[in-house]
Amino acid sequence: MFDVQAARKQFPALARTQDGRPVAYFDGPGGTQVPAAVIEAMTRVLEEGVSNLGGDFASSRFAHEITESARRAIADMFGAASPEEIVFGQNMTSLTFSVSRALARTWRPGDRIVVTSLDHDANVTPWRLAAADRGVAVDMARFDSDTYRLEVESVERVLTDRTRLVAVTHASNALGTIPDVAGIVEVAHAAGALVYVDAVHYAPHGPIDVRAIGADFLVASAYKFHGPHTGALYGRAELLEELEAYKVRPAPDTGAEKWETGTQSFESLAGVAAAVDYLASLGEGEDRRARILDAHAAIERHVNALSRRFLDGLGDHITLHGIPGVEGRTPTFAITCAGRTPAEVAAHLASRGLYVWEGHYYAIEPMAQLGLLDQGGAVRIGFVHTTTGEEVDRLLGALDELA
Repeated sequence: MFDVQAARKQFPALARTQDGRPVAYFDGPGGTQVPAAVIEAMTRVLEEGVSNLGGDFASSRFAHEITESARRAIADMFGAASPEEIVFGQNMTSLTFSVSRALARTWRPGDRIVVTSLDHDANVTPWRLAAADRGVAVDMARFDSDTYRLEVESVERVLTDRTRLVAVTHASNALGTIPDVAGIVEVAHAAGALVYVDAVHYAPHGPIDVRAIGADFLVASAYKFHGPHTGALYGRAELLEELEAYKVRPAPDTGAEKWETGTQSFESLAGVAAAVDYLASLGEGEDRRARILDAHAAIERHVNALSRRFLDGLGDHITLHGIPGVEGRTPTFAITCAGRTPAEVAAHLASRGLYVWEGHYYAIEPMAQLGLLDQGGAVRIGFVHTTTGEEVDRLLGALDELA
């Protein structure tokens, strides 16, 4: 069994109390807390001193070691073939704007791209803006409003021989739905399109394998998997090499650094590597990749049990907007409460030390398709590996108070 109490002891933020009771963080889909190992790794960099890359002295070499260590860690987490396929940036949104701009250089009038109605807006609007700049049409693949699933066929129907890109989420940050990304990549590649995968929400909940799913690009943000606020992008080596990056003139022309604008936050990169190592510490195996996979298997069993407990305990006054079971989804739940606005529900829970998000959480397309956007969105509740059964019971009790 997964030892949730042992894991919780590593997170200083979980000691926070409100009115004499521990708070419960159900806001993980918007950002997770960090373990002590991440804090220590970041603090060490600032305490020891670090300089910019490229110098022949100790503090500069330290920066190089930090950067390469972070690349290796994310390569192991993503299942990439090489650390040189890993690029860092301020966040997923910034990286996506950068790649969208570079890819758009290769598009021609008459070309088309595909986005989906399941995605966070950071994987929709950057592509729409790039398409508008190049006179390229945008097609929308829609999820099923009854099943909350994005089927491969929905993407395949809008593909043409002029489709140049498909942008798709690995998991919905609003509804929790996990699409068949490998299947979507397969039909997209058959049509001659590249695929850009947003794995920000999926990263803390399941194993990423860029080679198994065949992604051309995949991006995530470390603060969603217990790290600092830094984005990490995987790109197939040949694409990173061939595409022209927007960068200043003295910047490197090859390798991952070609895509990294300005000076990176070395303390954050140290935290990124520590976050991956923390995840690996929860599993067993001969190498870090194996330990990460084992950790995810144990975490999945834990959060699935919590999800069943939560779903079974929901009262009739609560409406779930999403897949009703635990299969095909992350432990992220969008709910509304009869007679209450999402803001009222979130405020009620916050008064009891139960932290959740309400609104649209930048999932504009899903909320609009479900008719929730103009009604204040929904309340979003998320479980992570440090969530306990007692916290879920507290949450259910507080929701029952609204009946």
